[in-house]
Amino acid sequence: MELRQLRYFTAIAKHGTFSKAAEQVFVAQSALSHQLAQLEAELGTRLFHRSRRGVELTESGRIFLAHATGILRQVDDAKASVRNIDGDPSGKVVFGVPHSASNALALPLLQAVRQHLPKVELELTEELTGNLVQQLRSGQINLAVLFDDGSLNEFACKYLLDERLELLSPASAPDRPQAAVSFQQALLLPLILPANPHGVRPIIEELARTHGLQEPNVIADISSISILRTTLLAGLGHTLLPVMPLRHELEAGTLCAVPVENPTLKRRLALCTSKHIPLSAAATAVARLTEDLTQRLCTTKVWQGAALIPKAPQTAASGLNSE
Repeated sequence: MELRQLRYFTAIAKHGTFSKAAEQVFVAQSALSHQLAQLEAELGTRLFHRSRRGVELTESGRIFLAHATGILRQVDDAKASVRNIDGDPSGKVVFGVPHSASNALALPLLQAVRQHLPKVELELTEELTGNLVQQLRSGQINLAVLFDDGSLNEFACKYLLDERLELLSPASAPDRPQAAVSFQQALLLPLILPANPHGVRPIIEELARTHGLQEPNVIADISSISILRTTLLAGLGHTLLPVMPLRHELEAGTLCAVPVENPTLKRRLALCTSKHIPLSAAATAVARLTEDLTQRLCTTKVWQGAALIPKAPQTAASGLNSE
């Protein structure tokens, strides 16, 4: 298996036709087809469904694409790391951010990288947490912000902050609580939550089990913040989330938030990398900048509902990889 075969394969997957892929990688279409045939023969499976309209990935192709993308990214990172030994960090860094954290972090991080790391190309990808875990594991992304639900031991992690979860309700809902509610009371309300294993769902369910409470009364599994917003505004239920993802609706008064007590709800955000794939100089620099940025967003109260962790717990997953 050769790197050029991986590049040809990812180009075909991206463009959907052999002709466009051949133009991108500057080879004849016949050479491209030959190299793909060799790759498929080595793997013992077809990677694409062919048709007159173009090609589509098979199930094997979709699985292999994640690995091929990760391998090529590691090769590019290795080249960049060698070139950056005596200079400013440069190169591409792919950073995964969960939907419910992007409103607080995405724009400030882009601005900070542009100001402090002008040679770094930052690609932000907004995904469900379960998808981010898979992409970080395969090397498709360099860094990811994940929620600590007790299952992050496979990664190297640096804890960033704690974010308080509140009960968010439509302002016009007749069953909207007017003051703080207990966790047990919140669980009884008709709730709209992310589907397992995404977002706050595992945290809420584990806390309910720990305190011997009933499972949340989930009336809809919605993992998209935009769809969740629409559903809440339509008055179909309540949710348990931090305030930042729906800050604009809360400020406009169309949604309302009340604290959840006994116990309080919070999620811990961690900056995670693979334990097995070294970080490039550029990714290491972005990781350090992210730590400083989240601390500043907390102390200045720009990140509403967030609090710094006085001393990051030391676990088997602690400590980000470096070169």
